[in-house]
Amino acid sequence: SKATVSVLNCLILNKTSNMALRANLSKKRKFVADGVFNCELNEFLRRELAEDGFSGLEVRVTPQRTEIIIKATRSNDVLGKQGRRIRELTSVVQKRFGFPEGGVELFAERVANRGLSAIAQAESLRYKLVQGLPVRRACYGVIKFVMESNAKGVELIVAGKIRGQRAKAMKFKDGYMKCSGDVPWDFVSSCTRHVYMRQGVLGLKVKIMLEHDPSGQRGPTKQQPDIVTIVEPKDN
Repeated sequence: SKATVSVLNCLILNKTSNMALRANLSKKRKFVADGVFNCELNEFLRRELAEDGFSGLEVRVTPQRTEIIIKATRSNDVLGKQGRRIRELTSVVQKRFGFPEGGVELFAERVANRGLSAIAQAESLRYKLVQGLPVRRACYGVIKFVMESNAKGVELIVAGKIRGQRAKAMKFKDGYMKCSGDVPWDFVSSCTRHVYMRQGVLGLKVKIMLEHDPSGQRGPTKQQPDIVTIVEPKDN
């Protein structure tokens, strides 16, 4: 199947990794093994589901099984016809990482607002450039869509052989963006992608500044540290 061929081409097969042996590892080795598992799984799904708007994943470990939630803008394409594609992906992940039968299950979750997902916008920009759209037009289209999705700010960087043989970098900005301190860890969604063009490789970097959202759906629940709220004095 397509998923099996892709995982053989994209991943370095290491038969020694066995999820069943994780319980016997020391804490240090367990953290390293979990990090390698997440990175390898994320890379495989990113390449396999790039056309379906892959926007990240979440791994939940329960006593009975390991649940992997795939976030994508087109979740129906991830599931496939009658759930065939998600079953193929489950089988590939189970064989690659040594899960027992029924020890892992994959789910597809639709991204509520793809305009606030840096991964989705980076993939969108990549496909626009592959199709031959001019760089400025493609970037301004992405910026307009992100700002219309109520983002606080956006920044795009395209670097490489954009025109001619001389490499250069172009930066496009709009809105408000925090780049230093602790704030970007919570409020900035960022993503880096590479585009393999005929003249060479282009590097793309997308950063989206999210707004504070008490519900946690469109942004972080906590406020920025520079926000000062003045409380009205109580009447005694």
